[in-house]
Amino acid sequence: MAKVQILIVDDDEIILTSLSEFLRLEGYGVETARSFKEASAKLGAGEFQVMIADVSMPEVSGFELLKTVRNRYPDVAVVMITGYGTIEDAVEAIKRGAFDYLTKPIIDDEIKLVIERALKQQHLTAENRLLRQQLAERYSLDNIIGHDYKMLKVFDLVEAVADTPTTVLVTGESGTGKSMVARAIHQRSNRRDGPFIEVACGALPETLLESELFGHVKGSFTGAVGDKPGKFKQADGGTIFLDEISTATPALQVKLLRVLQDFEFEPVGGSKTQRVDVRCILATNQDLAEAVRKGAFREDLYYRVNVVVIHLPTLRERFSDVPLLAEHFLQRHCQRTGRRVLGFQDEAMRLLQMYDWPGNVRQLENVIERAVILTKSANLTAEDMPEEVRAQKNGNGLGGNGSILPLKQALEKPEKEMILRALRTFHGGRQVAAEALGINRTTLYKKMKRYGIETEESKG
Repeated sequence: MAKVQILIVDDDEIILTSLSEFLRLEGYGVETARSFKEASAKLGAGEFQVMIADVSMPEVSGFELLKTVRNRYPDVAVVMITGYGTIEDAVEAIKRGAFDYLTKPIIDDEIKLVIERALKQQHLTAENRLLRQQLAERYSLDNIIGHDYKMLKVFDLVEAVADTPTTVLVTGESGTGKSMVARAIHQRSNRRDGPFIEVACGALPETLLESELFGHVKGSFTGAVGDKPGKFKQADGGTIFLDEISTATPALQVKLLRVLQDFEFEPVGGSKTQRVDVRCILATNQDLAEAVRKGAFREDLYYRVNVVVIHLPTLRERFSDVPLLAEHFLQRHCQRTGRRVLGFQDEAMRLLQMYDWPGNVRQLENVIERAVILTKSANLTAEDMPEEVRAQKNGNGLGGNGSILPLKQALEKPEKEMILRALRTFHGGRQVAAEALGINRTTLYKKMKRYGIETEESKG
């Protein structure tokens, strides 16, 4: 590993010589400067982790040098030294961004300890920055795969609402990626450095959900041996994501309405009102409007959460994204498992595109993960797909008596079905259907004529 580089700035030749010799013996790379101008030149030409600078220097003070370093080289840890230190100067140095403040004569063990502490803090800061970057990449829109026009509309909505305090309702079937959209909104908002708290409302018993969300006080129920903050309190300053919100009981809905309107609540068994600053994102795979009509969901809460709705299409509605998603999951699980699989055979990809995917994107990922683990081929084959994917109606290439059909005839049925599905998806729009199928419009017209597909039929 490269040596840690330290710059010592002092107009005292004795300090420069003794301190640089000591630090070199400790294994550090050391350079010296005798003035503000010389220090600025060396900072610009080199890469330093630590700078040790005297407060009192000719022409320009050490505090001015500290200011320059903080503005131009924020990752450099600055240790200020002085021959006549005061508490006021020490406080001022720390306020201006110095890592530490030492008085002369410099004690070897003391400066050694300060440098070690500074380097440790730099390491932690770099780690935190990397983790935040990885989180941002993991939950950014770049990680939500799709080029179907329905998904592009979702991306536009996420960008539009991310940096606002507006409550967002994410709808869609299970497995469509509602949690990922919620995290993407959080990561693109001005709350990205705050907590993101996710609560699966349907996974908790009714008796525990209220306590989980709002906390409880000691003795409020059997087993409450101490005060416990709820998820809303934990999300203060950040975002709370309430999944499966349709499962909330009527009593809990009343409390949710209040916290969404006033950001106030009382913990279970408590009388003291708590206030929080949270951004709320909710999700459901149910039709909330229908639940309101049936009396299962409060109308006032429905209108409170139904401000901005982001609807995620099912995978069967954006089947043109299947190859893109399949390749993405293939690469992901090859990296995770250490397996080397190059891609998909044409028949395997055709099966993936023909399948209806009742479990949506989550199911597709599970299928690809399983195939990567179990395959013995360089490319995933039809045989690597699970039985439910292989046993598709009109897609097995068999005649009525189980005989093998000629390849051209066997491919006609699935091709016709894919064209019909594309036309239905795009409401008869031939240009967008052709683009989704990866063919030009003239080819689509010819195939429609060959298979006897009428525009009216395709809309049915």
